[in-house]
Amino acid sequence: MAVEHGMIEPFEDRQVRSGVISYGVSSYGYDIRVADEFKVFTNINNTVIDPKSFDPRSFVDLKTDVCIVPPNSFALARTIEYFRIPRDVLTVCLGKSTYARCGIIVNVTPFEPEWEGTATLEISNTTPLPAKIYANEGIAQVLFFQSDEPCEISYRDKGGKYQAQLEVTLPRMEK
Repeated sequence: MAVEHGMIEPFEDRQVRSGVISYGVSSYGYDIRVADEFKVFTNINNTVIDPKSFDPRSFVDLKTDVCIVPPNSFALARTIEYFRIPRDVLTVCLGKSTYARCGIIVNVTPFEPEWEGTATLEISNTTPLPAKIYANEGIAQVLFFQSDEPCEISYRDKGGKYQAQLEVTLPRMEK
């Protein structure tokens, strides 16, 4: 299904495991990779996190192979993979156990029917220690659920505000 619909690019048709945190096709899903672009939250400017008026001074931008997320802190990143979700598919994404066992929680909202783009990843370090995130390696698993019929109103139909995103995307309010 992924290949015939061009759902995932680049697509790895087997699980890559040797010397890396695994990525590619898994038993019932797809293990996604984190790109080398990170936004790590910082308090140097004393800003307040406000989803209705997000201040970009809340983080520092990094392009790196290994991102250090400070203790009890948070970073945004994006997937390497670009997704095109069919109208009869919904996804749920869960963090990989390798990171979860280190106190790293990865949150990704569902990919709605007919959403496309790179996914913005929310990475939380719940530990009192700095944590390493390895770019170009697995970070989470996407599970795909196919309905027996297409949805009535898709993400594309709604004109979703995160449609076709290519970069780490900050919170947006519709105007």
